[in-house]
Amino acid sequence: QVQLVESGGGSVQAGGSLRLSCAASGQTYTMAWFRQAPGKEREGVAVYHADGFDRDGSTRYADSVKGRFTISKDNAKNTLYLQMNSLKLEDTAMYYCAADEWVGPNRRLKPSEYKYWGQGTQVTVSS
Repeated sequence: QVQLVESGGGSVQAGGSLRLSCAASGQTYTMAWFRQAPGKEREGVAVYHADGFDRDGSTRYADSVKGRFTISKDNAKNTLYLQMNSLKLEDTAMYYCAADEWVGPNRRLKPSEYKYWGQGTQVTVSS
């Protein structure tokens, strides 16, 4: 069983930055950030995957955040990060950290593929 604890959410003005953190209690190859706005489906934001074939880690981003968000992982701390820059009003959502032992490369932005979830942290962007 892997436990995930997010932190770092908050309120920020449009154009500002926030960094989310997700501390994991166990090891998994695939970790990701998802978000869900009121009345909308949960959507994949960014994925970090590292295994024996790709030890440096590979990343993938939703088109809506490419060039603005950066996902990274500190393996020593077993903590996943999401650096969010140039935030927009439409980035407002509850952000969730997710993990699974291994998710295939074509499915890593699909929430149904992940077994472990954090409790979420709210990000609110205002004008």
